[in-house]
Amino acid sequence: MKGGMVRGRSLSPASSRIAAWIAGALAVLCLALVNVGVYTYRIDFYFTGILVVVMINIILAVSLNLINGFTGQFSLGHAGFMAVGAYASALLTIYMEWPFPVVLIGAGIISALIGFLIGLPTLRLRGDYLAIATLGFGEIVRVVILNLKITGGPRGLGGIAPKTTFFIAEIVAILTVIIFSNIVKSSHGRAFVAIREDEIAAEAMGIDTTKYKVLAFSIGAAFAGIAGALFAHHQMFIDPRSFTFTRSIEILVMVVLGGLGSISGSIVAATVLTILPEALRGIAQYRMIAYALLLIGLMLIRPQGLFGTKEIGDLFRLGQRQGNEGRRAQADGGEGQ
Repeated sequence: MKGGMVRGRSLSPASSRIAAWIAGALAVLCLALVNVGVYTYRIDFYFTGILVVVMINIILAVSLNLINGFTGQFSLGHAGFMAVGAYASALLTIYMEWPFPVVLIGAGIISALIGFLIGLPTLRLRGDYLAIATLGFGEIVRVVILNLKITGGPRGLGGIAPKTTFFIAEIVAILTVIIFSNIVKSSHGRAFVAIREDEIAAEAMGIDTTKYKVLAFSIGAAFAGIAGALFAHHQMFIDPRSFTFTRSIEILVMVVLGGLGSISGSIVAATVLTILPEALRGIAQYRMIAYALLLIGLMLIRPQGLFGTKEIGDLFRLGQRQGNEGRRAQADGGEGQ
């Protein structure tokens, strides 16, 4: 009877909620400590600037993960949408003098519209062809910026007001994570995952795959534009060299390293890959080698990324499930004796 009771144990909904609350509480505690450090000036201006870049990269990585990780489309044009948002927001601030929250929304809308227009024809492509098309889009944006007088051309665009503070970047990053978490858990999110797992089967089940791919692409582009706006008003100067193909690859590495289909993984990877190069700056001649070796080693050991498709709450539940299985095995062993 005792063995049967142990054998029947399973994770209750209450246990799942507790695991999620523990994960959330740890994240809030870490964020609270960082805020205390920033606002009591225990973290100096230089490292506060790095933390702002961390928040911007979190927005970029999470938004690209919706396209590449959850929907399964291989996009290499995220830096292009970031550039659109950066220049659009800078021009709105310089020439229109709009309030910064309105500028952020405007940058997101403009990037989403361009993402929609680009996504309609290109997202009918698959695999390498889609990657090449989005890569081409990113290069087209950069070349257009280089040849427009209003953007400053190759000289860049200066005189941008320093509107991006750590608090603003933090709030936008938190809102991004909340919005994308809810999208993934919605019926739209299940449609995205269905397309990733098997696009033909998703079509057979009545899912309009083109519609959902364009939707994911537009949402991701919108938040990349918002990240670009935060970047522009943090740097106070932008030029086309900030939005090259290399920048798209950096964002993609964050997504792949954290885990395709894991928002928690994108957050952790974006944080680590932003802070790590700065931490290795003391050994400047070797830091890129150490950085590359770390990435190669991790991808060899765990090619699915740090989190795979799991979230932090799932890892807590996995640990509890393994503990239950261990107790069940012990009970079965005792019953056999």
